[in-house]
Amino acid sequence: MIPQLPFDRPGPLAAPPELERLCAQGPVHRVRTRVGHDAWLVTGHGEVRALLDDDRLGRAHRDPDRAARSGESALFGGPMGDFDTEKADHTRMRSLLRPHFTPKRMRLLAPRVERLTAELIGTMEHGPRPADLHEALAVPLPIQVICELLGVPYADRERFRAWSLVAGDVTDRARSEQGLGELFDYGLTLVAAKRREPADDVISHLAADPDVEDTEAAGLAMALLFAGHETTVVQIGLGVLGLLADREQYRALVADPGLVPGAVEEVLRAPRKGGDGVPRYARVDFEIAGAAIAAGDLVLCDLGSANHDPGAFTDPERLDVTRSAGAHLGFGHGMRYCIGAPLARIELRAVLEGLMRRLPELRLAVAADELSTRRDVLTGGLTALPVTW
Repeated sequence: MIPQLPFDRPGPLAAPPELERLCAQGPVHRVRTRVGHDAWLVTGHGEVRALLDDDRLGRAHRDPDRAARSGESALFGGPMGDFDTEKADHTRMRSLLRPHFTPKRMRLLAPRVERLTAELIGTMEHGPRPADLHEALAVPLPIQVICELLGVPYADRERFRAWSLVAGDVTDRARSEQGLGELFDYGLTLVAAKRREPADDVISHLAADPDVEDTEAAGLAMALLFAGHETTVVQIGLGVLGLLADREQYRALVADPGLVPGAVEEVLRAPRKGGDGVPRYARVDFEIAGAAIAAGDLVLCDLGSANHDPGAFTDPERLDVTRSAGAHLGFGHGMRYCIGAPLARIELRAVLEGLMRRLPELRLAVAADELSTRRDVLTGGLTALPVTW
């Protein structure tokens, strides 16, 4: 029987037993997606790394209406883009966004991220206990940071977060399309406003570019808004959970803050999901690890499994803040490496340093296996993270 995604997990930090069984058999597997379509699931670190930078794969499909889908989300559930112009379109997108994520701009942004983090932790520290770190820190910090970077009103956060969650719905395509439409329309209103009253932010710069139409600017801005807060919310929540589930790791950081930069890479490596992977479509026939991939096939690159490949990481199921985890694939690899990775690292570092400094006795208020994750949205992540100190 062909395994069906997503795989059941015994807890938010545990690997699905079915996925562990597959990984032990090899790096490439035939599976069925959550909507029942055939796909290839790639779990080996070397294979995933190679495929992420392989131009024989892409996000577009020659016949999108007949393409296999990984889920019902309008964002990543099926093919995206034009098959014939995909590479050029991707290059243009990165060229437009790269100037806003340069090392210099990120260094200038870091002190502001640290101040925002300190304010949020301070509010949580002086509030009731136990506190929900998910709602008190993991959610508001990435939203506030991406709002300031893009030029999105923070007062609109409840609206655009709701649209983002709906757009990421992996179970209801009509609902997902509605959320994506709302998000795009919101982006158009922001672009129009920035054309009238520009500021020093990403949307203003896109709106001021004579070669960028309003629809392109709105699409890029909303893609950044979605990815820039949803994924980091998940990373912060699961990262802190991993450290608190093994408090020796948290204590090690408190004792030696110099470990934090490496710990950031480790908490990016450590999380597992239910076997879903980054979706790509084969542009041509090719073979990998003995599997014959046909043009048009859906290939799911499972970053979580790749980051737990014992051939790449010793004792991979253990979160170890002293590990050299720089080879992780949490941000992808190669031509599609996440353009916002430097910003996510800044936020994670600020969170870890802030918590170690202000709340050295931080601990979970419930057992880790009592926590739940969202299975209905693209990014997943915790529903709550009760903590005390």
